[in-house]
Amino acid sequence: EDHWFDAADAIMTTDTQPKASSVTVQTLAGPVVLTGICKGAGMIHPNMATMLGFIATDAGFAPGLLTTLTREVADLSFNAITIDGDTSTNDSFIIMATGQSSVNIQSTSDPSYAVVREALITLARKLAQMIVRDGEGATKFMTIEVLGGKTPEECRLVAKAVAHSPLVKTAFFASDPNLGRILAAIGYAGIQDLDVNRVQMWLGDVWVAKNGGRNPDYQEADGQRVMQAPEITVKIDLGRGTASQTIWTCDLSHDYVSINADYRS
Repeated sequence: EDHWFDAADAIMTTDTQPKASSVTVQTLAGPVVLTGICKGAGMIHPNMATMLGFIATDAGFAPGLLTTLTREVADLSFNAITIDGDTSTNDSFIIMATGQSSVNIQSTSDPSYAVVREALITLARKLAQMIVRDGEGATKFMTIEVLGGKTPEECRLVAKAVAHSPLVKTAFFASDPNLGRILAAIGYAGIQDLDVNRVQMWLGDVWVAKNGGRNPDYQEADGQRVMQAPEITVKIDLGRGTASQTIWTCDLSHDYVSINADYRS
């Protein structure tokens, strides 16, 4: 119990700092502690990447229930980040439940389940976002929020297309509100029947694209103001349903190229 930070430090590769977080939540059956560490800074695009994440809790869980919950938590956190869209061979996310507390969860109907589930998602997202914030050469943290899709999967396709585009990522590094690059990524994401005339887009609080084209009220100075911030949200409404998906990513800088030109394992 005294070596969490040693472990967080030991698994680092090109990370600039160890990544760890802990939280205690109260349930009707008693308190539950959740502590997690992770590592990753480059080659991050979960699906066999160089990301490692570990969360331990003193709650008890039925094994099958925890397996299902772990997959759900992963999809809402570590599987929703990308730094460079590249992958390696040792991507892992593990949740360990020791059962040392008075809380023992056997089903989703247990009163403690919802509280612990929400705490796990929140903690995993915090750790996953630490990876993005420490991305190799990163200067911007970007939230790509896609809504109005027919399915979560098509929203994910659009979010990933935007988040992976080198042209989009370099524009963010340059604080350039290049709407065409983002709209192009939406277009080539793979939705065959997308009606571009229903697409809306915001940079932060600025409505930049309306009904598939430039918002007539948009002023580039407003977009420039948003793009200069260290944290930026891109919101895209596909106008075709109620599904949504959020991906977290970072910009692509000169330092990313230098790190990966010089680094050799």
